[in-house]
Amino acid sequence: MVQWDKLTAEQQAEVQHQLAVISRGVVEITPEEELKNKLAHSVATGTPLKVKLGLDPSAPDIHIGHTVVLHKLRQFQLLGHQVQLIIGDFTGRIGDPTGKSETRKQLTEEDVKRNAETYQKQIYKILDPDKTKLYFNSEWLSPLTFADVVSLSAKVTVARMMERDDFTKRFTTGQPISVHEFFYPLMQGYDSVALETDVELGGTDQMFNLLMGRTLQKEYGLKQQIAIMTPLIEGLDGVNKMSKSLGNYIGIDEEPNQIYGKAMSIPDELMLKYYELATDISNEELNALRSGLEAGTVHPRDAKMRLAGTFVRMYHNEEAASAAEQHFVTVFQQRALPDEIEEVAVPAEELEQGSIRIVRLLTVLGLQVSGSEARRSVQQGAVRLNEEKLTDPNGEITLKDGDILQVGKRKFVRIKL
Repeated sequence: MVQWDKLTAEQQAEVQHQLAVISRGVVEITPEEELKNKLAHSVATGTPLKVKLGLDPSAPDIHIGHTVVLHKLRQFQLLGHQVQLIIGDFTGRIGDPTGKSETRKQLTEEDVKRNAETYQKQIYKILDPDKTKLYFNSEWLSPLTFADVVSLSAKVTVARMMERDDFTKRFTTGQPISVHEFFYPLMQGYDSVALETDVELGGTDQMFNLLMGRTLQKEYGLKQQIAIMTPLIEGLDGVNKMSKSLGNYIGIDEEPNQIYGKAMSIPDELMLKYYELATDISNEELNALRSGLEAGTVHPRDAKMRLAGTFVRMYHNEEAASAAEQHFVTVFQQRALPDEIEEVAVPAEELEQGSIRIVRLLTVLGLQVSGSEARRSVQQGAVRLNEEKLTDPNGEITLKDGDILQVGKRKFVRIKL
């Protein structure tokens, strides 16, 4: 391997540049000096690093929280490196128990296949497909014999496995730990062995699994990978990790107006974190924005509108971003109805008595996914009919053709009878 001190001044400058880009927003690089040496060898020889991310397709859609690590991968691609994207179709049948107090439900083969297809459609909104090698880890895990598995498991002690916080907590509180769960970090680590990975990325909750890759590569006589941990990003509530189950997320496949409107509800104190971790703006732009906010020359509202527009531009296009901004200004800043409102028919059988319960209407029209969610929206004052707030979740309403029903700040439908 070509060492740092063997590089020309120009090559050393390139390595420093790459380190600065890679280090942006990361929590930890283990070990950083080894990364510097790997980059030095890459720059000197023109050999791209193999940078791995493993995805267990346990959820069908990608949100902004998921994109933090994907943007880091994209940065590696722009620096000339090769991404190894692993769809965990094998490990996904087990599920990583990280952060859970109990065994995660195992996915079926059909679940994994369906979710993996959705991931692939969405992930190339960020990654360059020409610099991404896609793998399914069943390619090398399924052929392992029982003897191979025994040999693999013999390379790590139970004491080492119990260093994982979630295992320790469950053991001390008497929560069950199934033996097969120990194999998840072993299999993820073995992925790095099979692909001879140089760098592996993951959130801070994946630290144990990333370091297991280093351990197993050493056991198999390979050069050890670098582990890079990226932070978890808080959701729109500003408190909890972004999650679909908590409803505090922005999905990258959502409509432009939805993305823009949701982004405008990001707490001011988190704006720069979102810019740093989840957008493609340069370090120079980020530093200028930070300085402007601190000096008061950039208004937080303007910075947030730029953030919202950036998300729409990244996941749709410039035209959609401009239209979403105009929609937001018209509807929410000027408190006017949008020019175009989707017309939705109410099934005749739902109006046999001439009226319909508010909660039922919201679910029938698909404005809320469940009765409980609809009830909460009404209780929170988020539902309006012809701009008049509806507050009784048990109430019934009589509709007429052309009524405007609004849920929250972004959902509008025109009733058709």
